[in-house]
Amino acid sequence: MKHAPAIGEYITRAEIAELSAKSDARAAATVLFQSALAVAAFAVAIVWPNPLTILAAIIVLGGRIQAFGIITHDCAHGAFFRTPKLNVFVGKWVSGAAAHVPLDLYRRYHLNHHKYAGTPDDPDKWMVKSYPVTRASLKRKLVRDVTGQTGFRDLLGEIKNFKWSQTGPSVLFHTLLFVALLAVGAPWAYPMWWAARIFVYPLTMRLRQISEHGVAKDRDAMDARINTGTTIPRWWEALLLSPCNVNYHLEHHIFAGVPPYRLARLHHLLSERGYYRDHDCIAHGFGDVLRRATRPA
Repeated sequence: MKHAPAIGEYITRAEIAELSAKSDARAAATVLFQSALAVAAFAVAIVWPNPLTILAAIIVLGGRIQAFGIITHDCAHGAFFRTPKLNVFVGKWVSGAAAHVPLDLYRRYHLNHHKYAGTPDDPDKWMVKSYPVTRASLKRKLVRDVTGQTGFRDLLGEIKNFKWSQTGPSVLFHTLLFVALLAVGAPWAYPMWWAARIFVYPLTMRLRQISEHGVAKDRDAMDARINTGTTIPRWWEALLLSPCNVNYHLEHHIFAGVPPYRLARLHHLLSERGYYRDHDCIAHGFGDVLRRATRPA
């Protein structure tokens, strides 16, 4: 049997070292950009309050909650800031607080996903084990997301398992957010964050999970090109569904130490050198993801 070529046949150690270099400036710019988008969403709805601007703001905020969760993920890997203490501080008190993701708890859980990816012990496998599903089944899942059923269920779970050591940063975040909106005379805008958390974020989360492993050819294979997927999104999909280069999930599984702002470069290098050739592991847009995630009834 012919074995798959090692990744070292496609990229050198020197290139990996260069791509793995972290930058405090680039990481900070990412956090500031996502924060600015959240502020802008609130600002537009506050300055021009009407159903369309409020709905648009809620959708954009849902994407920002996703983005902050992804930043927390990268901080958990120590693959975001160059300074380790910044990974801990931002991951816990900034992005983790905004996304309702306790950094320490998430790190322990998520690193096992990388350790056991491609094995029955992968703790994330339950999220996508049923895919591909019928169109009717997928429709039911998406309807549960956009009608808030998934979001309310998850929120009740968070309340039930409340621990101050884990949830304290999120309580502080919401306190500061409400005070800021109160200070500008718009406390009515505060529920928009919860609307985004309950009605938008679950949908973005599901689509991301499907794109990462739900469309994989064989989730029990040890080759990342078979058990993981990468998606090349349209600009608006990148804004709302896969911010912070999280769409390059296959590349992240190969080299988890590469920061998100260098994953696109890694993808292009591997693509130019034929790493993905003969492997149908790249989806083009989330329409393609949904097509791959469904099967005939």
